[in-house]
Amino acid sequence: MNLEIGSEILTIKEMTKADTLAVEAGVSSLDLMENAGATVVREIRKRWVRRSVVVLAGPGNNGGDGFVVARLLHQIGWPVRLGLLGDKTSLRGDSKVNAERWVGKIEEFSVALLEGAGLVVDALFGAGLSRPLEGIVLDILNAMEARKLPCVAVDVPTGIDGNTGEVLGGVLNADLTVTFFRKKPGHLILPGRQHCGEVEVTDIGIPSGVLKKISPVIAENLPQLWVDKLPVPAPDFHKYSRGHVVIVGGSEMTGAARLAARAARRAGAGILSIVSPANAKHIYEISDAGNLVLELPAKKGLSGILDNKRRNAVLVGPGNGVTELTRKNAISALTSKNAVVLDADALTAFEGDPETLFSSIKGRCVLTPHQGEFDRLFKINGDKLSRCREAAKLANSVIILKGFDTIIAEPNGRVVINANAPADLATAGAGDVLSGIIIGLMSQGMEAFEAACAAVWLHGEAAKELGAGLIAEDLSEVLPYVLDDIRKQTTSNR
Repeated sequence: MNLEIGSEILTIKEMTKADTLAVEAGVSSLDLMENAGATVVREIRKRWVRRSVVVLAGPGNNGGDGFVVARLLHQIGWPVRLGLLGDKTSLRGDSKVNAERWVGKIEEFSVALLEGAGLVVDALFGAGLSRPLEGIVLDILNAMEARKLPCVAVDVPTGIDGNTGEVLGGVLNADLTVTFFRKKPGHLILPGRQHCGEVEVTDIGIPSGVLKKISPVIAENLPQLWVDKLPVPAPDFHKYSRGHVVIVGGSEMTGAARLAARAARRAGAGILSIVSPANAKHIYEISDAGNLVLELPAKKGLSGILDNKRRNAVLVGPGNGVTELTRKNAISALTSKNAVVLDADALTAFEGDPETLFSSIKGRCVLTPHQGEFDRLFKINGDKLSRCREAAKLANSVIILKGFDTIIAEPNGRVVINANAPADLATAGAGDVLSGIIIGLMSQGMEAFEAACAAVWLHGEAAKELGAGLIAEDLSEVLPYVLDDIRKQTTSNR
């Protein structure tokens, strides 16, 4: 997977390096700051008519951007007040230069600044905040919230850790966040994402070629990352060419396996078998007519099913129950060296003994825990992004840590953050559909990481198409339209 232009996400350290490399390439740092402020003004003018603006400027480069914003708005006739956190004499470098260029008054940093404001520009700290907010900054943030003042954040809203999305002491709720060159993790990961409002990424003159020297490993989950790997049937294909998926069904929560099966077939799997306990076989047999139904062999278990080499992809977990049999089925799937997805009960079944699970992984494998299942398997501290990356390395498997801000990581450190899924996906069975899409794509030869990224995005896009009131059963029915649209876009761009 290549991190195409526009999809890369940069950490604070990487963004600092991008600035440095741009200067080394001949772009002055003062021009970068001027361009940053100019793009903020441009985005403000797209969304608001002339009004009284208060610029809150911090003591670093983010504050320097704020001085540019204040100057440029003032030059076009907008009434501007500016408050500086700290003393002008302590400013350094480009921030000092732009403070000198500001012809207006620098006012005391207090809640009184907000009187009569029609818009607030937050240029306090940006992405580099490293300690919890306190004192007058918190007072102003609380006053803004109480007055419902519209706000534009420069780079990252004050109070958000740009690397993790975590809230540090308090947070400013922005209507618009204008960031530069590339997004940062904090724009996409909760809770930061909830406080950014609309995020606009602007060009401030950093050459895109600097990315080759930075080699970022984090990306936003966009189709350009995996669309060229999506399976497309050739004219000479038959059903087995498109893969034979095996899904292990349970005896009580039979709907889970059936939801996954329908999704796998909609994702393109050529043939699908549900492996059922004897006492539930009749339920699966009267479900979708296109599913084959096999009884789990009493002696050989799932291994007896997977001896057939045409059966090349296996999903274990949805509705299976947290039992010893589920553990055995998961291990049989993993040691078969077929493409494997483990979800739900197949993960919880290894609570207290994750080493057995990890040591059994021999080939292409995707684990799809939600936060609770993740915590049962992985005793890892830290922020969400770093925990998911560490888990992928520990399990030697692709990990999908599900949520509104789903994160997908693979063992070599690459990680993708998904941002297209609506909150409506929080409904029973949606995770089973996701697992079905993943295994359906993997059965057709798609690599685990690309299949995981594609499935998560397609799942989210189907949910967006459906909107309010969606239920899990709807998702598979919309999936063909989403896939067809992606194929058409790909063809038209060639």
